[in-house]
Amino acid sequence: MQSSLPRSTPSAHSVDAQGVSTFLDALESAPNVEPHSVMLLRGGAVIAEGWWAPYSPERTHLLYSLSKSFTSTAVGFAVDEGLLSLDDTVVSHFPELDAEVTDPRSRAMKVRHLLSMASGHRDETLDRALELDRASIARGFLLLPPDEDPGTVFAYNQPCTYTAGLIVQRATGQLLTEYLQPRLFEPLGIDGVGWVRDGMGHEIGFSGMYANTEAIAKLGQLYLHKGQWNGRQLLPAAWVDEATRPHISTGTDSASDWEQGYGFQFWMARHGYRGDGAFGQFCVVLPEHDLVLAMTGQSTDMQGVLTLAWKHLLPAIGTDDRPLGSDEADAALAGRTASLALPPVPQASGTGRVEAASFAPAAVASVQGVTRVDISGGDDTRIALTVAEDRSELDIVAGCGEWITTDATAASAAWSDDGGRLLVDVIFLEQPHRLHVALDVRDRTFTVGWETEPLSRPSLSSMRNPAAKPVITGGR
Repeated sequence: MQSSLPRSTPSAHSVDAQGVSTFLDALESAPNVEPHSVMLLRGGAVIAEGWWAPYSPERTHLLYSLSKSFTSTAVGFAVDEGLLSLDDTVVSHFPELDAEVTDPRSRAMKVRHLLSMASGHRDETLDRALELDRASIARGFLLLPPDEDPGTVFAYNQPCTYTAGLIVQRATGQLLTEYLQPRLFEPLGIDGVGWVRDGMGHEIGFSGMYANTEAIAKLGQLYLHKGQWNGRQLLPAAWVDEATRPHISTGTDSASDWEQGYGFQFWMARHGYRGDGAFGQFCVVLPEHDLVLAMTGQSTDMQGVLTLAWKHLLPAIGTDDRPLGSDEADAALAGRTASLALPPVPQASGTGRVEAASFAPAAVASVQGVTRVDISGGDDTRIALTVAEDRSELDIVAGCGEWITTDATAASAAWSDDGGRLLVDVIFLEQPHRLHVALDVRDRTFTVGWETEPLSRPSLSSMRNPAAKPVITGGR
């Protein structure tokens, strides 16, 4: 089993490394874009890769809706094995609901409609489904009559993917990760995958998967190569073709990469197709260029990220008739990617020191549910803190002018000019999120706020891969 993708250089695959470097520069300077990792493949080889420290290659990252493309892949395997059919009605996989689901459109909904986000509902149904049944999203979803005939209207709709994933779990008797393990993860050398479960113990399918950047790239390469991996046909080529063609219109704006049509849990794009997740998790596949781009990040302008890719990467791709690249540009890019880092909290001119102290919320109601922040000691180099919620506590060490990693977090701090306030940023290394903590050492109060608020949040100490083992580092 090949555990890692082969490595090469951009020029060996006729790619101008200067264009890749310019793309990285553009990402770093773009407003509302914070890249965490990037991996570029051509010809099946990694030709450029980098992680913005304190993010690192071995860390898994919450994929949000990029999870959907892995769920679709599980459906593809199950269809190939005859465990279900795209033309099965959804309700046929829930016989216990047969008497309850009476609406003709609900009963006509097929598995293929789930995959193409074409259930017939005009809007997202997750909240309404949960209102009908907190325990069973699928039941609540099926009890919501579609507004139109299935297959006629697009709506990005989490219960569609949830229900498709649940159908696989019912048909196989396994969790999605268990079912994909011998079929996808082991052949591709993907490990460390975790997936969030609901209260019934089902992996939720539409989000919640954790995987590293290379796993994203490997999924893209598998689809780029029509389901083949190391000469072995893992996923039927016919499934890849079906999953990555437009099944329904998503809009008419030619400048939007979200209005080029939708496949089976893949977005069609102005160039190629992709799986993506909130805040900038990307698996971009460009068949016409034999190229895969995998990215993670904390970005609120996802269209901006793709626009920069089209602007800087596409012109850097050569052909046999027009080769591009040079050894010098390759070396410069390698140096560039080896030194990628997110800047720590900017240092002011002040310094400070605080002995052990407990801080209370500045407002009557604690923002984010944080009830207390304790400092066990700190100076102008590092500060040890505990961020407390009602039922859990998160211990961190923040470095002044640097990031210090503790298990699944990294933290940086800075004193205000007068030394009266301490500003701390906490990065959750297995998620695309950052928490800002501001402590007033004079009145012993604090405020907290998210750079980007998690779409659903457990306790701060639980914001990590559910399959991860604690990494006790405390180092930089």
